[in-house]
Amino acid sequence: MNNKEDKVTANLEGILRGLGDLVGKLGTLAETGEKMKRSGVFDVDTGDGGNAKAAYGFSVKMGLNENEEPKVEPFGNVRRDEHTGVTSVQEVSEPLIDIIEELDHVLVLAEMPGISDADVSIELNGDVLTINAACGSKKYHKEAVLPRSFENQGMSSSCRNGILEVKLNDV
Repeated sequence: MNNKEDKVTANLEGILRGLGDLVGKLGTLAETGEKMKRSGVFDVDTGDGGNAKAAYGFSVKMGLNENEEPKVEPFGNVRRDEHTGVTSVQEVSEPLIDIIEELDHVLVLAEMPGISDADVSIELNGDVLTINAACGSKKYHKEAVLPRSFENQGMSSSCRNGILEVKLNDV
């Protein structure tokens, strides 16, 4: 073989090796996508040789009034810094919540898998409800704006099977 044939062979080998790497990466991406689709949780390389569990999703809430705009609320532990634009996996997750206005009370439901009554701390300050919960590696934090102000005496809560219910009555 001459020098020109050696270069062509080397280039062809490089292209095939690159295609092989690409197919491998696409397979990994497909596996990650499938795992995320099933559980909502996926592994992320932290950059320091470790991995972190990441969870991200969003809820779309439609208002009952036609004038009310739909609200998209994210949940999970993946956040984008508004100043730097950098996305990172946080240690604390933001739970998915629903605020339901009933005739005589407001009901707040928060989904926090792995959490029980003893793990939850709730703070009420006027129309802002702050929820903190931690059990082992599962940590949650959420500040929710309520439709109106409430007093602590009118608040009751319970957490079963990772679902926190906070009932707020007018006093």
